[in-house]
Amino acid sequence: MTHGFGPVTPPDAQVRVAAEQRQAQLTKPGGSLGRLEEIGNWVAACQGVCPPKQFERARVVVFAGDHGVARHGVSAYPSEVTAQMVANFLGGGAAVNALAVVAGATVRVADISVDGETDSLIAKHKVRRSSGSIDREDALTVEEVEAALAAGKAIADEEIDAGADVLIAGDMGIGNTTPATALIATLTDTEPVAAVGRGTGVDDAGWARKVAAIRDAMRRARPVVKDPVELLRVAAGADFAAMAAFLAQAAARRTPVILDGVVVTAAALVAEDLAAGSSAWWLAGHRSTEPAHNLALQRLRLDPLLDLNMRLGEASGALTALPLVRAAVATLAEMSTFAEAGVSTADTDTAENTDLTVPADIAENTEIGTPAETSPSTPDLRK
Repeated sequence: MTHGFGPVTPPDAQVRVAAEQRQAQLTKPGGSLGRLEEIGNWVAACQGVCPPKQFERARVVVFAGDHGVARHGVSAYPSEVTAQMVANFLGGGAAVNALAVVAGATVRVADISVDGETDSLIAKHKVRRSSGSIDREDALTVEEVEAALAAGKAIADEEIDAGADVLIAGDMGIGNTTPATALIATLTDTEPVAAVGRGTGVDDAGWARKVAAIRDAMRRARPVVKDPVELLRVAAGADFAAMAAFLAQAAARRTPVILDGVVVTAAALVAEDLAAGSSAWWLAGHRSTEPAHNLALQRLRLDPLLDLNMRLGEASGALTALPLVRAAVATLAEMSTFAEAGVSTADTDTAENTDLTVPADIAENTEIGTPAETSPSTPDLRK
């Protein structure tokens, strides 16, 4: 089912084969660049051209939204921090801004459901102020979830139409690891205690409250688990719905995405249900410390590039991984082949420099698979 999204076609398999063949011709032993080779091949397949082109407009979109469940002691920070951090993003003072400069990316912030007033430039697609407390009420109305899905789809279209050639989704919202964990635990049929992490750093009492809230949210989510739109409406929030639509639309429009941590990956799980096959267009930037994140990565069959004990969100993990993806593109696109560099291959060296004739005296005294007997003409080199 596509749920209003265009059909998702996979990255070009023939171009991937061409990339694999080019890797074998580059001036290096086969497979010696490890996962960089796999990533380069994936980028080539996504772009439909080999060698691939270096990214010219890497674009981060941070989806910001508050959650009513944050009022019930599941986070170490108050909800006011969401709006304050959004202002920090706009001022260029957050981790996402610093990492984007290093990675060669630009940042956009989208206020989807911040519980407060934000700059009109980022509130174009705002759905509401804070989503409902999912442990006791629906996150959204039917009209609101449709508006949030439309917002995410529109944002993806805006960025791709403006020339973005790789997208990164980020998140900002106090309490948002609670709906993220509820979604993942519901979709993977995992008990809350096995999925709940510390989020922003809650103490033991906060962790217990978070487990209880997620347990109650999962009880409300299970009847709609087969319907991704209803699942977003009941047990997620406007920011999650927008992120899910953003990820699905990027895949439908054949644009690669680097996923961030637990919040974005929870939205990705639902996006895969919204538009089957979308995950072929995604790369997992990192593995966070949240247990639910690993569960989601396993379900999506994505192997993260980095494991640095990060848990910030904001697209920080994905941005940290972006230079590695750029390196993969550069090696596949810019390295010389053996022929271009005039470098002999291993096969050439063997054919030209190796005399495979076995001396007659050794041939007479040696059985295949057993050491040769020692003799005056055959010194025992094992001594």
